[in-house]
Amino acid sequence: MPGNDEANVIWFVGAGPGDPELITVKGRALLDTADVLVYAGSLVNPALVESSPAAEKVDSWDRKLDEMVALMIDRARRGKRVVRLHSGDPAIYGSIVEQIAELEKAGLSVAIVPGVSSAFAAAAALGTEFTPKGVSDTLIITRPAGKTLEKDYITELSQVPATMAFFLGSEHFADITAKLSCPRDTPAVVIYHASWPDQKIVRGTVADIAGKAQSAGITRSALLIVGYAVLGTASDYMRSHLYS
Repeated sequence: MPGNDEANVIWFVGAGPGDPELITVKGRALLDTADVLVYAGSLVNPALVESSPAAEKVDSWDRKLDEMVALMIDRARRGKRVVRLHSGDPAIYGSIVEQIAELEKAGLSVAIVPGVSSAFAAAAALGTEFTPKGVSDTLIITRPAGKTLEKDYITELSQVPATMAFFLGSEHFADITAKLSCPRDTPAVVIYHASWPDQKIVRGTVADIAGKAQSAGITRSALLIVGYAVLGTASDYMRSHLYS
Protein backbone atom coordinates (compact mmCIF):
# COMPACT_ATOMS: atom_id res chain seq x y z
CA MET A 1 0.00 0.00 0.00
CA PRO A 2 1.33 3.49 -0.84
CA GLY A 3 2.82 5.35 2.07
CA ASN A 4 1.41 8.54 3.52
CA ASP A 5 4.63 10.54 3.61
CA GLU A 6 4.95 11.64 -0.04
CA ALA A 7 5.31 15.38 -0.38
CA ASN A 8 4.09 17.16 -3.50
CA VAL A 9 3.40 13.94 -5.42
CA ILE A 10 0.60 13.55 -7.96
CA TRP A 11 -0.41 9.93 -8.53
CA PHE A 12 -1.39 8.90 -12.08
CA VAL A 13 -3.31 5.64 -11.85
CA GLY A 14 -4.52 3.32 -14.58
CA ALA A 15 -8.14 2.42 -13.84
CA GLY A 16 -8.12 -0.59 -16.12
CA PRO A 17 -10.47 -1.27 -19.04
CA GLY A 18 -13.79 -0.97 -17.24
CA ASP A 19 -14.39 -3.86 -14.86
CA PRO A 20 -13.78 -2.26 -11.42
CA GLU A 21 -11.96 -5.40 -10.26
CA LEU A 22 -9.33 -5.02 -12.98
CA ILE A 23 -7.57 -2.12 -11.27
CA THR A 24 -4.24 -3.08 -9.68
CA VAL A 25 -3.91 -3.65 -5.94
CA LYS A 26 -1.74 -0.53 -5.68
CA GLY A 27 -4.22 1.48 -7.71
CA ARG A 28 -7.05 0.32 -5.45
CA ALA A 29 -5.09 1.35 -2.35
CA LEU A 30 -4.58 4.83 -3.80
CA LEU A 31 -8.28 5.19 -4.57
CA ASP A 32 -9.02 4.23 -0.98
CA THR A 33 -6.65 6.83 0.46
CA ALA A 34 -7.07 9.70 -2.03
CA ASP A 35 -8.15 13.08 -0.71
CA VAL A 36 -8.79 14.35 -4.23
CA LEU A 37 -9.76 12.16 -7.19
CA VAL A 38 -9.49 13.65 -10.67
CA TYR A 39 -10.98 11.19 -13.13
CA ALA A 40 -11.81 10.83 -16.83
CA GLY A 41 -15.57 10.77 -16.44
CA SER A 42 -16.37 9.79 -20.01
CA LEU A 43 -14.13 6.72 -19.86
CA VAL A 44 -13.74 5.40 -16.32
CA ASN A 45 -16.45 3.13 -14.92
CA PRO A 46 -18.59 5.24 -12.53
CA ALA A 47 -18.67 2.31 -10.09
CA LEU A 48 -14.92 2.65 -9.60
CA VAL A 49 -15.20 6.38 -8.92
CA GLU A 50 -18.09 5.88 -6.52
CA SER A 51 -16.14 3.25 -4.59
CA SER A 52 -13.46 5.79 -3.66
CA PRO A 53 -14.12 7.63 -0.39
CA ALA A 54 -12.22 10.70 -1.63
CA ALA A 55 -13.61 13.90 -0.15
CA GLU A 56 -13.33 15.73 -3.47
CA LYS A 57 -14.05 14.16 -6.85
CA VAL A 58 -13.46 16.12 -10.04
CA ASP A 59 -14.56 14.99 -13.50
CA SER A 60 -11.91 16.09 -16.00
CA TRP A 61 -14.23 15.65 -18.98
CA ASP A 62 -14.28 18.81 -21.12
CA ARG A 63 -11.92 20.67 -18.79
CA LYS A 64 -8.97 22.59 -20.22
CA LEU A 65 -5.47 21.32 -19.43
CA ASP A 66 -4.47 24.48 -17.58
CA GLU A 67 -7.59 24.37 -15.39
CA MET A 68 -7.12 20.70 -14.51
CA VAL A 69 -3.41 21.04 -13.76
CA ALA A 70 -3.96 24.17 -11.67
CA LEU A 71 -6.47 22.29 -9.55
CA MET A 72 -4.05 19.40 -8.94
CA ILE A 73 -1.24 21.80 -8.06
CA ASP A 74 -3.44 23.72 -5.63
CA ARG A 75 -4.66 20.61 -3.83
CA ALA A 76 -1.20 19.05 -3.62
CA ARG A 77 0.23 22.25 -2.13
CA ARG A 78 -2.47 22.07 0.53
CA GLY A 79 -1.08 18.70 1.54
CA LYS A 80 -3.79 16.63 -0.14
CA ARG A 81 -3.15 13.26 -1.77
CA VAL A 82 -4.16 13.79 -5.39
CA VAL A 83 -4.96 10.82 -7.62
CA ARG A 84 -5.39 11.33 -11.35
CA LEU A 85 -7.41 8.35 -12.59
CA HIS A 86 -7.04 7.43 -16.27
CA SER A 87 -8.85 4.72 -18.17
CA GLY A 88 -6.91 1.62 -19.19
CA ASP A 89 -3.19 2.23 -18.89
CA PRO A 90 -2.09 5.89 -18.82
CA ALA A 91 0.81 5.10 -21.18
CA ILE A 92 -1.50 4.43 -24.14
CA TYR A 93 -3.16 7.58 -25.49
CA GLY A 94 -3.41 8.95 -21.97
CA SER A 95 -2.06 12.42 -22.85
CA ILE A 96 -0.15 12.35 -19.60
CA VAL A 97 3.15 13.84 -20.78
CA GLU A 98 1.63 17.28 -21.23
CA GLN A 99 0.12 17.12 -17.75
CA ILE A 100 3.36 15.91 -16.19
CA ALA A 101 5.35 18.69 -17.88
CA GLU A 102 3.17 21.36 -16.28
CA LEU A 103 3.20 19.67 -12.88
CA GLU A 104 6.98 19.41 -12.91
CA LYS A 105 7.26 23.10 -13.81
CA ALA A 106 5.35 23.78 -10.62
CA GLY A 107 7.84 21.74 -8.62
CA LEU A 108 5.65 18.68 -8.15
CA SER A 109 6.62 15.04 -8.69
CA VAL A 110 4.59 12.42 -10.49
CA ALA A 111 4.29 8.70 -9.76
CA ILE A 112 2.60 6.41 -12.28
CA VAL A 113 0.73 3.20 -11.46
CA PRO A 114 0.16 1.12 -14.62
CA GLY A 115 -3.24 -0.29 -15.50
CA VAL A 116 -4.74 -3.02 -17.67
CA SER A 117 -5.19 -1.68 -21.20
CA SER A 118 -8.49 -2.20 -22.99
CA ALA A 119 -6.47 -3.90 -25.73
CA PHE A 120 -5.61 -6.71 -23.34
CA ALA A 121 -9.15 -6.84 -22.00
CA ALA A 122 -10.20 -7.29 -25.63
CA ALA A 123 -7.86 -10.27 -26.04
CA ALA A 124 -9.32 -11.77 -22.87
CA ALA A 125 -12.84 -11.24 -24.18
CA LEU A 126 -11.88 -13.04 -27.39
CA GLY A 127 -10.26 -15.86 -25.44
CA THR A 128 -7.00 -15.53 -27.34
CA GLU A 129 -3.55 -13.96 -27.42
CA PHE A 130 -2.27 -11.42 -29.91
CA THR A 131 0.98 -13.24 -30.63
CA PRO A 132 0.36 -16.98 -31.19
CA LYS A 133 3.40 -18.69 -32.67
CA GLY A 134 3.18 -19.04 -36.43
CA VAL A 135 0.35 -16.51 -36.66
CA SER A 136 1.69 -13.18 -35.43
CA ASP A 137 4.91 -12.19 -33.69
CA THR A 138 4.03 -8.51 -33.54
CA LEU A 139 1.30 -6.38 -32.02
CA ILE A 140 0.83 -2.91 -33.48
CA ILE A 141 -1.16 -0.38 -31.46
CA THR A 142 -2.13 2.70 -33.46
CA ARG A 143 -4.93 5.13 -34.22
CA PRO A 144 -6.47 6.76 -37.29
CA ALA A 145 -6.12 10.37 -38.35
CA GLY A 146 -8.89 12.65 -37.13
CA LYS A 147 -9.52 15.92 -35.35
CA THR A 148 -6.38 15.59 -33.22
CA LEU A 149 -4.10 13.72 -35.66
CA GLU A 150 -3.31 15.09 -39.11
CA LYS A 151 -1.78 11.95 -40.64
CA ASP A 152 -1.68 8.27 -39.80
CA TYR A 153 0.45 5.41 -41.13
CA ILE A 154 -2.16 2.69 -41.31
CA THR A 155 -1.38 1.68 -44.89
CA GLU A 156 2.34 1.37 -44.19
CA LEU A 157 1.93 -0.40 -40.85
CA SER A 158 -0.55 -2.92 -42.25
CA GLN A 159 2.08 -4.21 -44.69
CA VAL A 160 3.66 -5.96 -41.71
CA PRO A 161 2.23 -9.43 -40.87
CA ALA A 162 1.02 -8.42 -37.42
CA THR A 163 -2.00 -8.13 -35.18
CA MET A 164 -3.26 -4.54 -35.27
CA ALA A 165 -5.24 -2.85 -32.50
CA PHE A 166 -6.89 0.46 -33.36
CA PHE A 167 -7.71 2.92 -30.60
CA LEU A 168 -9.74 6.14 -30.92
CA GLY A 169 -11.31 4.98 -34.15
CA SER A 170 -14.92 4.03 -33.43
CA GLU A 171 -16.21 6.71 -35.81
CA HIS A 172 -13.66 5.85 -38.49
CA PHE A 173 -13.82 2.08 -38.98
CA ALA A 174 -14.68 2.44 -42.68
CA ASP A 175 -11.77 4.81 -43.23
CA ILE A 176 -9.39 2.53 -41.34
CA THR A 177 -10.31 -0.63 -43.23
CA ALA A 178 -10.11 1.22 -46.56
CA LYS A 179 -6.48 2.08 -45.80
CA LEU A 180 -5.40 -1.43 -44.80
CA SER A 181 -2.92 -3.17 -47.08
CA CYS A 182 -3.74 -6.68 -45.85
CA PRO A 183 -6.15 -8.93 -47.82
CA ARG A 184 -9.84 -8.03 -47.53
CA ASP A 185 -10.66 -11.45 -46.09
CA THR A 186 -8.32 -10.92 -43.11
CA PRO A 187 -10.28 -11.55 -39.88
CA ALA A 188 -11.32 -8.45 -37.93
CA VAL A 189 -13.20 -7.90 -34.69
CA VAL A 190 -14.78 -4.88 -33.01
CA ILE A 191 -15.08 -5.02 -29.22
CA TYR A 192 -17.28 -2.46 -27.53
CA HIS A 193 -16.68 -1.77 -23.81
CA ALA A 194 -14.28 -4.67 -23.26
CA SER A 195 -14.78 -6.08 -19.72
CA TRP A 196 -17.85 -3.89 -19.01
CA PRO A 197 -21.24 -5.53 -18.28
CA ASP A 198 -22.53 -4.35 -21.68
CA GLN A 199 -19.52 -5.69 -23.61
CA LYS A 200 -20.31 -6.45 -27.23
CA ILE A 201 -18.22 -8.37 -29.78
CA VAL A 202 -18.75 -8.15 -33.53
CA ARG A 203 -16.76 -10.45 -35.81
CA GLY A 204 -16.08 -10.11 -39.49
CA THR A 205 -13.35 -9.40 -41.99
CA VAL A 206 -11.57 -6.30 -43.19
CA ALA A 207 -14.13 -6.15 -45.99
CA ASP A 208 -17.26 -6.09 -43.83
CA ILE A 209 -16.39 -5.27 -40.21
CA ALA A 210 -17.13 -1.54 -40.52
CA GLY A 211 -20.63 -2.22 -41.80
CA LYS A 212 -21.28 -4.88 -39.18
CA ALA A 213 -20.17 -2.56 -36.37
CA GLN A 214 -22.44 0.18 -37.71
CA SER A 215 -25.37 -2.23 -37.93
CA ALA A 216 -24.72 -3.21 -34.31
CA GLY A 217 -24.95 0.45 -33.30
CA ILE A 218 -21.32 0.73 -32.22
CA THR A 219 -20.12 4.29 -32.69
CA ARG A 220 -17.90 4.89 -29.64
CA SER A 221 -15.78 3.23 -26.93
CA ALA A 222 -14.73 0.34 -29.15
CA LEU A 223 -11.52 -1.24 -30.38
CA LEU A 224 -10.90 -2.66 -33.83
CA ILE A 225 -8.58 -5.66 -33.88
CA VAL A 226 -7.30 -6.95 -37.23
CA GLY A 227 -5.34 -10.14 -37.86
CA TYR A 228 -5.56 -13.92 -37.78
CA ALA A 229 -4.77 -13.95 -34.05
CA VAL A 230 -8.39 -13.01 -33.36
CA LEU A 231 -9.39 -16.51 -34.53
CA GLY A 232 -7.80 -17.98 -31.41
CA THR A 233 -7.56 -21.77 -31.51
CA ALA A 234 -9.09 -21.74 -35.01
CA SER A 235 -5.96 -20.08 -36.37
CA ASP A 236 -3.00 -22.02 -37.80
CA TYR A 237 -0.90 -21.56 -34.70
CA MET A 238 2.15 -23.64 -33.82
CA ARG A 239 3.09 -25.00 -30.44
CA SER A 240 5.45 -22.66 -28.60
CA HIS A 241 8.97 -23.93 -27.90
CA LEU A 242 8.25 -23.06 -24.26
CA TYR A 243 5.93 -26.06 -24.04
CA SER A 244 7.66 -28.40 -26.49
